[in-house]
Amino acid sequence: MPLPTPPAEKSDAAPAPAESLIQYPSKFPIKVMGTKVDGLVQAITRIAEQFDPVFDAATLELRESKGGKYLGVTITVTATSREQLDELYRTLSTHPMVKVVL
Repeated sequence: MPLPTPPAEKSDAAPAPAESLIQYPSKFPIKVMGTKVDGLVQAITRIAEQFDPVFDAATLELRESKGGKYLGVTITVTATSREQLDELYRTLSTHPMVKVVL
């Protein structure tokens, strides 16, 4: 009869972060969708500029939904770290005009 395996010891140490597949710095596109309202594009642009001082608003790509109710905005930022991207996603996702961030 085999002996039972003892339970693994718990560690208080945080797990090692997963290795990033992104090479920093790099251009990183982010799709943001919201209801098509005045000020949406300007709000997204301001947030992008907060996280990327060299953000070029001329690179914005806009795509209206088939019914015209929603607007997709693709921003391309210069990603410098995982932390920067995480905070950018969090900031965009919590903006009241934004519905989805991909």
